[in-house]
Amino acid sequence: MRLQSLTASVGVAIALLFGASLAIAQVPQVPSPSQAQQLLQTRPDLAAQLRQRLEESGLTPDQIRARLEAAGYPDSLLDAYMGTNGTAGDTVTPSDEVINAVSRLGLVDSATVDSLLGTARLDSLLGRRMRGRLADTVDTGAAIYADSLLLARALRRLRAPPDAYAFDSTADTAFAADSMRAIRARIRSLIADTSVPYAAKQRILRLLAPPDSSLRVFGLNLFRRGSSQFRANLAGPVGANYRIEPGDQLMLILTGQAEAARSLLVTREGFIVIPSVGEIAVANLTLTQLEDLLYERLPRFYSGVRRGPTATTHFTISVTRLHTNQVFVVGDVAQPGSYEISSAGTALTALYAAGGPDPNGSLRRVEIRRQGRVADSLDVYAYLLRGDASHDAQLQSGDIVFVAVHGPRVKVAGDVIRPGIFELAAGETLRDALRDAGGFEPSAVRHRVQITRVIPDTNAGPDHRARVVIDVPPPNLDADLGPALAMQADDSVQVFRAELSVRDRINVSGDVWLPGAQGFSPGERLSDAIKLAGGLKPDAYLGTVLISRLRSDSSRVQLRATMKDSTGNPTDDVILEDHDDVRVFALHEMRPRRFVAIAGAVHRGGRLAYHEGMTVRDLVLLAGGPTEGADLKEAEIARVPENRAGGVTAVTMRVSLDSTAPPTVLQPYDNVLIFRQVDWTLPRTVVVTGEVRYPGRYTLTTKNERLSDVLSRAGGPTKEADPNGIVLVRAQNRVGRIGVDVRSALKNPKDRDDLVLQDGDSIALPAYSGVVRVAGAVNAPVAITYVPGKNLKYYVYAAGGPSVKAELSHAYVTQPDGHVEGVRSHGILPATIPVPESGARVYVPEKELRLQQPDQTLAYIGTAVQLIASLATVIYLSRH
Repeated sequence: MRLQSLTASVGVAIALLFGASLAIAQVPQVPSPSQAQQLLQTRPDLAAQLRQRLEESGLTPDQIRARLEAAGYPDSLLDAYMGTNGTAGDTVTPSDEVINAVSRLGLVDSATVDSLLGTARLDSLLGRRMRGRLADTVDTGAAIYADSLLLARALRRLRAPPDAYAFDSTADTAFAADSMRAIRARIRSLIADTSVPYAAKQRILRLLAPPDSSLRVFGLNLFRRGSSQFRANLAGPVGANYRIEPGDQLMLILTGQAEAARSLLVTREGFIVIPSVGEIAVANLTLTQLEDLLYERLPRFYSGVRRGPTATTHFTISVTRLHTNQVFVVGDVAQPGSYEISSAGTALTALYAAGGPDPNGSLRRVEIRRQGRVADSLDVYAYLLRGDASHDAQLQSGDIVFVAVHGPRVKVAGDVIRPGIFELAAGETLRDALRDAGGFEPSAVRHRVQITRVIPDTNAGPDHRARVVIDVPPPNLDADLGPALAMQADDSVQVFRAELSVRDRINVSGDVWLPGAQGFSPGERLSDAIKLAGGLKPDAYLGTVLISRLRSDSSRVQLRATMKDSTGNPTDDVILEDHDDVRVFALHEMRPRRFVAIAGAVHRGGRLAYHEGMTVRDLVLLAGGPTEGADLKEAEIARVPENRAGGVTAVTMRVSLDSTAPPTVLQPYDNVLIFRQVDWTLPRTVVVTGEVRYPGRYTLTTKNERLSDVLSRAGGPTKEADPNGIVLVRAQNRVGRIGVDVRSALKNPKDRDDLVLQDGDSIALPAYSGVVRVAGAVNAPVAITYVPGKNLKYYVYAAGGPSVKAELSHAYVTQPDGHVEGVRSHGILPATIPVPESGARVYVPEKELRLQQPDQTLAYIGTAVQLIASLATVIYLSRH
C-alpha cells in the first residue's frame, strides 16, 4: 500500500511538473535513467509540490531510494526533492516522448493521463491552429468565415475550460491570458479592416458575447490554490474530547511542592511511562479521561496531588505533538490515494490533500466512511456559503473519504452577484440556485427570469430540437430569491439587467437658475418646468423657448413658445411630454464678444473684455499698471474707422494720460499703445577681472561707453598683464568670446578694437605666460618657450616636427586675444606664415582620408597624342 501511495504521489507530482498539452503516442518507449533524470528537471519551478507529495507518501528517504534503485533508476533521482532546497532551472514544455516515458514507467495513472489529454485539446487548438492559421489569416470573406469558428472555439476554451481547473500552474494561466490577448487583438484588426465584409464583421462581433461556458463550477477553485488553509496544526492545541492515539506526544507539568516537566510519548502499544509512576495505558482516552486517571495514579508518588483547594502539588497534561492518521480519499477526486494527515485533520483536510473533486466529483455529497458505514456526510457548499463546518468530521485512522459523482448542475448567469455553475442537492429549487449565486444584483430585473432547459429526446419536436426556453413568472413566494421552482440538470438560468434608459424625465437647459434633468408627471406644463428649474435669469431671451420632443419612431420634432415676461409665464403654456428637452436662450449668447487691446509699457498686455464706459486709465489698471520707464504723458489709440473707403482698417489718435485731463472713453476693439521714455534703460554692468589694478563689477555710465573707458576706470593693466591674452566674452545673444587687440584699443580710443560694451560683458586680462602651446598632428605636443618673431613653423619643428598624418599647409594659430590666423598661400610667391604671440596656441590638423585614385597620367598623355595626330591629319588633307 505504501508503494502504491508513493507511485500515486510521485505520479501526480510529475503530472503537475509535466502539465503539458500533448497527446500520448500509441507505441511508448521506455526512457533511460539519464532521460528520466532530465524529465524530472524540466519543471523545477514546481519542486515544492513534488517535495510535498513525497513527504505525504509516508516513506523515508532511504525507502524511496530503494524503490528507485529497484526500478532501474539512480537512487539519487529524487534527492533534490527530499531535502529543504530544490533546484532551479528553465521551464520547458515537454514533448510527446516525455509523457510517453512517465506513462510507461507507471508514474502517471490513467486518470492523470486523461487529464493531460483533456489539456492537450487546448494546445492542439491554440498551439497548432490559432498560433499558425490565426496569425496568417488572409482577409478574404471565405477565410474569415472559416476562422470565425476557430476564434469561437478558442474564446470559449480560454474563457472557461470545461474543467476550469485545467490550468494547474501559473505558466498555463499566463499562456491562456496571452492567448486571449492575441485573439482579441486579431478580432480588433479584422473589424478595423475596411476590406472585411460586413457580414463577417457581424459574425466575429457575436463571438465576443460571453456564452454560458464562460461560467466556472463554483467551489472547485478552492482546492486549486497553493494555500495551507486546510492543513491541521501538528502542534495543537486540541480540545478536551481529543482521543489520544499512538504517536502523540504529551507534556506533564508538575508545580507546587514538586516541580517537574515530563515529555511523554504514546508508544505503539498505547501507553506512556512516567518516571516513578510507571506505565499508564492511554490509547483511545480523551484528555478529560486521562486527567481523571492521573488523579488516581500520581498521588501514589506525589502525595500533594489531589482535587480541591487542599492540593499542594498541581499538574497539567497537554498534547504537544499529534500523531498522523492513514486515510483514503477515493471516488471522483483529482488525486485519489492513501494520505497521512494530522490526527486533528478533518474531511476538508483530506480532500485538500487529494486536490479536491475532479470535474465529475460532487461538492454536495462527500461521505466519511468508517468501519463499513457512513459516519458523516459533508456538504462543501454549507462551508463555503454559510460557514457551516458542523459536518466536517475529524478523521480517524482507516477512514475513507468518498467523493461521489456530482448531482444535477445548473448555470446561473446574468445580473447576479456570483454567476457560475452550481450543483443542486436533492429537492433544491430555483430559489436555492439563486441563493447560491448570491442573489440578485440591484440592477437586476426581478420580475422575469429565463430558464433554458434540455428536454428528453423522447419529448423533442419533429425537428429534433431538444432545448426550450421557459420564462419564470414574477416571484410569488420570495421577492428576493424567486419562486421555489423545480430545476433539472443542465438548466441555464438567465437574470436580465434593467434597461439603462430612463423614463418619466424631462430636461431644462440654458438661462435658468437650476438647469438639468427633472422628474416628469403627465399634465405638466412648460411654466411648471421653468419654475422647478428656479425660474428665468434676468438676461433670458423671452422671444423664443425651444422644446425638442421625442416621437415614437425615435425622431424629434421642434416646438417653440414665447414668454410674457421674465417671471416664466409663457404666452402659450405648452403641455410637456416625457423626454422633452426645453432650451432657454440668453441675450449675452447673441451679443458679439467685444474686446479692447493694450500693448507697450504695461505688465500684462493683450486683449481684455470691453465694458461700456471703460477709459484708457481703466485699461492700464486692468493690464497690471505701467512698467518702469513708461511715458505717462500720452498714449496712442488705434480705432475701427467709421468710413472704410480706400481700404482703411484703422485710424490712430494721441490721447493725454495726464490726471488733470478728462479721461478718454474707449470704444469696442480699440488698441491702446503705452509709450516708453526715450533712452530710458536700467543700469548696465560689466565685470573686469585678472591683471588690472581695480578688478570688479562696473556700471556703464553711458550707452556708448567703450572697452578703453572701462579699463581706464579699472586702473589699466598691471605690469604682469599680458594684453595680448585679453578675453572679452559677451553673454547677450550668446555671442561668446570676441577677439580684440587691447593695445590698439588703449592706444587709439574709438579704434575698431575699442568695442562699445553691453550689459553682461566680462573682461579678463591674464598674466604673461611666456610659452606657446603646440597641439595636433605633431610628434611631441608640448608647450614651447616663446621666442619673439618666430613663426608657426619654428614652433612646429620645436615640437618634434609634423607627424606623417599632418596637414601642415592648414596649420593655424589662435592668438591670446582670440584671433585665429592661418597659413596664406600667394601662388608662386612665398606664403604668409603667422607669428604666434606669447600665450598663443599652434594647431596642426591631420590629413583628411581620401580614396586612392589610380594614376591617370598615361591615359591623359595617350588622349593628347591622339588629338594631336588627328589635328595633323586634318591639316595635311586640307593643304593637299
